[in-house]
Amino acid sequence: MTLALRPMVLTDAEVLASWATDPVFCAHSGWTQRSTADAAVPWWRAAIANPDPMLTRLLAVRSDEPVGHVDLHGDAVGLRELGFLIGPSHRWRQGLGSEAAAAGLAYGFTVLGLSRIWAEAVEANVSSVRILRGLGMRETGLGGSEAFLGSPSRYRRFSLSRDEWSPTAGKSPEPADSRPA
Repeated sequence: MTLALRPMVLTDAEVLASWATDPVFCAHSGWTQRSTADAAVPWWRAAIANPDPMLTRLLAVRSDEPVGHVDLHGDAVGLRELGFLIGPSHRWRQGLGSEAAAAGLAYGFTVLGLSRIWAEAVEANVSSVRILRGLGMRETGLGGSEAFLGSPSRYRRFSLSRDEWSPTAGKSPEPADSRPA
């Protein structure tokens, strides 16, 4: 079963909103936890119907089932920030984060024609840092402070050029955790 990326459609809103009811997922991703998915559906419908012009957000699916999303954000020529998220939390530790992030790089370099993609991960989120390194992204420095699961941390920044990119990076069978970046 290969992970694929596709544009989001309005009917995806219910699945994406349902992740907001998972307390573990919300704690790791910084989402507001909801008692029911209904509270988050309008936000997702609006985000899908009227996307931010500086954001390419694609649904990550496996066997037609949504398992996450990938973002390529920014408006600089040839440059975007990569973000990835796997949900809900029972899907973590299956390698989906590595697959989704690798698919995001492939989309950015081959479909959008980007020359460089950068990303950042909270240092305390060891799984996300490991995923970015596993993709061959070079660490370029530190970003601002950020709490993760109630503990102080900071961002680690990464970058990869199209010339440095390997389409097979991130596809190893290692048990990479897929917590949100």
